[in-house]
Amino acid sequence: MYSAAAFARHLPANEYRRLRWRNGLGWTREIHAASLAGGDGWDWRLSIAEIEADGPYSAFPGVEREQVLLSGEGLALDFGDGHERMLAPPHGRQRFGGDAAVQARLPAGRVEVFNLMWQPGRVAPRLWHRPLVDSMLLFVDPGSSWAVHVMAGQATVGGDHAMPLLEMGDSALLAAGDARLRYVIEGAGELLLVRVEPKALQTLRP
Repeated sequence: MYSAAAFARHLPANEYRRLRWRNGLGWTREIHAASLAGGDGWDWRLSIAEIEADGPYSAFPGVEREQVLLSGEGLALDFGDGHERMLAPPHGRQRFGGDAAVQARLPAGRVEVFNLMWQPGRVAPRLWHRPLVDSMLLFVDPGSSWAVHVMAGQATVGGDHAMPLLEMGDSALLAAGDARLRYVIEGAGELLLVRVEPKALQTLRP
């Protein structure tokens, strides 16, 4: 649901699209996918992967990925170099290339992971895990976008453009027009914050 000015979008968890992995071996719930040029493909994408068994990840050549453990007792990623990278509870994270041959191993059963994917030649994202205690401010500059995902608790987004209450598992997409916009996030819990800038804008920063 968009606000009146179409700068703040509420993304409730019950409206995420559930899709098969590219290799058909798992499921993902797509939160959002965006193309700066408005084409059929995407420049960046947010999703929640459901991993229920050991097996290979899908290949995404030319794409960068970052994952954060949302639930479960850990996820081991084997890149075939003799070492595993562990997403340990409560919220371990790893960044890696989408063309890597990755094998997922579940030490203690099913997990869910937050999945940020992007085309590095087009956009430059950053991801933060932050506690929410009372309130925080987000300033969104023209040309950039922010995504807010509620890992635990509840949050409201107010300021220049308000939206409905965000429950655990919900997300919000925040943008700006020709001028910077201010958003106030209030509540209690834990958030994942993703800022996405076009590569051209990022290279202009001092």
